[in-house]
Amino acid sequence: MSDSKDSSLIGAEQSAGVFEALNRGMSRRDAMRLLGGAGLMASGVGSLLGSAGSVFAADAPAAATPKRGGKIRVASTSTSTADTLDPARGAHSTDYARHNIFYNGLTAFDTKLIPQMALALSFDTNDAQVWTVKLRKDVTFHDGKPFTSADVVYSLLRHKDPITGSKVKPLADQFAEVKATAPNEVQISLTSPNTELPAVLAISHFLIIPDGTKAFDTANGTGPFKCAEFKPGVRTLAVRNDHYFKPGKPYLDEIELIGIGDEPSRVNALLAGDVQLINSVNPRSAKQVEASSVAKIQSTNTGTYTNLIMRLPQAPFNDPNVVEAMKLLFDREQILKSVFLGYGVIGNDQPIMPGSPYYFEGLPQRAYDPEKAKFLLAKAGLAGARLPIVTSSSPDGANEMAVVVQQAAKLAGLNLNVNRVSADGYWDTHWMKDPLGFGSVNARPTANILLSQFFKSDAAWNESGWKNDQFDQLLVQSRAERDEAKRKQMYADMQTLIHDHSGISLPMFVSTIDGYSSKLMGYESIPIGGFMGYSFAEYVWLDA
Repeated sequence: MSDSKDSSLIGAEQSAGVFEALNRGMSRRDAMRLLGGAGLMASGVGSLLGSAGSVFAADAPAAATPKRGGKIRVASTSTSTADTLDPARGAHSTDYARHNIFYNGLTAFDTKLIPQMALALSFDTNDAQVWTVKLRKDVTFHDGKPFTSADVVYSLLRHKDPITGSKVKPLADQFAEVKATAPNEVQISLTSPNTELPAVLAISHFLIIPDGTKAFDTANGTGPFKCAEFKPGVRTLAVRNDHYFKPGKPYLDEIELIGIGDEPSRVNALLAGDVQLINSVNPRSAKQVEASSVAKIQSTNTGTYTNLIMRLPQAPFNDPNVVEAMKLLFDREQILKSVFLGYGVIGNDQPIMPGSPYYFEGLPQRAYDPEKAKFLLAKAGLAGARLPIVTSSSPDGANEMAVVVQQAAKLAGLNLNVNRVSADGYWDTHWMKDPLGFGSVNARPTANILLSQFFKSDAAWNESGWKNDQFDQLLVQSRAERDEAKRKQMYADMQTLIHDHSGISLPMFVSTIDGYSSKLMGYESIPIGGFMGYSFAEYVWLDA
């Protein structure tokens, strides 16, 4: 990163403030006025997002000098034969972490979730619909091939092809055209304006792969580590990329990524020194880790949540009375206190967390009401019925939440049979397949990205199978709306629609809790999920 003091460059604090204002609906004219008041020049809105002089917060000088060398083992919550090295198909935290070890994106998030330049040098636009992206010239892939605009064009457009199986196809569908305008320059034209494009392209699914890549038995990226071994369902072994374009990085020699589905076993492995980093620590275990002298806890409110999923296309959840009844069975205060020990924030059956820019405070909080649930279940003809509810330790707190809702269901005259299944393979075998079960959604950097991936009618991860034309229209329109009041109302309407009609019950937002060795340094929070926003690999080092 450059240490230039050129006054024409925008500082991190100004960049953060203006980008956040744009996301709230600031017009380009107002953005230019704000820059002009600071005595700065910009050719377009994208200039707010930096040049080579941008400062990624995680790159700021650390309290201790990083040391090179050493190997760490990292244990995540899940591993299966569906593990992938294809960023487009990443489905959970283990995939996201793995992909960030081997690949880079055009942008990357800092600790305030402001997208900073990575493989891109700048984003420029006059209307938030047509963007010119200038690329770095000093980057090579692990096989020695130079990084060029052709790689960006291929990497972005492949998400639009259904055959790819991209988890972010609803986001990629806004790419009207992506073309190379020079060896190190790309023009991205959108179907409609979207001021959030640099943030969209910072999520792990949009990491860049070489032009024409079809096979993913190994990883050929530009990232801080090279792939030495990849055995789906077993482990991933990464070795340092000595030709990484960020000087001095990475610090570690090797990273071994494994899956340990059982949370107590993950914690025990950390405390025993068998692994140096774990995610999804249970709040009760967090107290145990904090009391030790060998490990530490990193807790972050990110907007991550564990939710009950009712598949609307399947009986009995095709009856709105049943869906509403299930939502009334969650005693949210009890769940926050007894299940998560206060590590979280109460939710209201919609996915935007309190305190977020577009959170709708005017939406009435759904109360715990087993009597009303009993009435609705009788109306649906389910009085005294038995229903299976599938749960696992893989979604944080799901097993405990299942017991809480099972007890409440008894008061409503419903018998819920809790079916606990193995964490191994849960996401492939049960998630979005069982009529009634649990999910766990990692935080997303913006409300529009989250809603696009999990609630748009054609989204690959539309968990409950909910389809609503009004919601879909509002979602697309909100990306281009520059009037802040109108945009906030659109998000309020979308939250109301989800709260009232979707098939998910979201009782609370769960704090993301990671555990790491006291010898592991440089570990911070990037609040889109655990593992330092899945990008820990290039920032941490061993002080031993």
